[in-house]
Amino acid sequence: MGFRFTGEPDFSLAFLTTPFYIRVAMTPDDRRIPEDPTPLIASPTDVAPLTHLAPKPPHERTADEEADVIDWEKLAGSERFRNLLKAKRRFIVPAMIFFIVYYFALPVLIGYARPFMEKRVLGPVNLAYLFALSQFFMAWIIAALYVRAAARFDKMAAGVIAKQDEQEQE
Repeated sequence: MGFRFTGEPDFSLAFLTTPFYIRVAMTPDDRRIPEDPTPLIASPTDVAPLTHLAPKPPHERTADEEADVIDWEKLAGSERFRNLLKAKRRFIVPAMIFFIVYYFALPVLIGYARPFMEKRVLGPVNLAYLFALSQFFMAWIIAALYVRAAARFDKMAAGVIAKQDEQEQE
């Protein structure tokens, strides 16, 4: 069997011989290809254990496994949990409304107050450009304020769960 170039690649050449890992791993008298050659060529350390000997850590538990740990219905009905939701709403709703109004103010002002937005401030830069640029800064400021508020929300959430744990232990 010689190599002839016919204008198209001949991929069958790659499959004419047995792969090197099977030739090395198997004895010459056993030419059957195993279903999974991994045990023949890999070491036992290549396979991670599929189970834990100890209980799963909290970050690996699924929602079904967590269902027995905390009584979510009771937690959702607690006063502390409702206060947490109210605090989140008091921050998120006004921040969202402010940013939406701020965001849509640019096209509205450009459409209805064009002479005002065309006023030059510094060289060729007018108020419209500055307002558009300020939207980036406003998004960063709102994000920074949310990070600060989220730290407060996290403390409140930890308090809600701690209170729930105390009630369960009693």
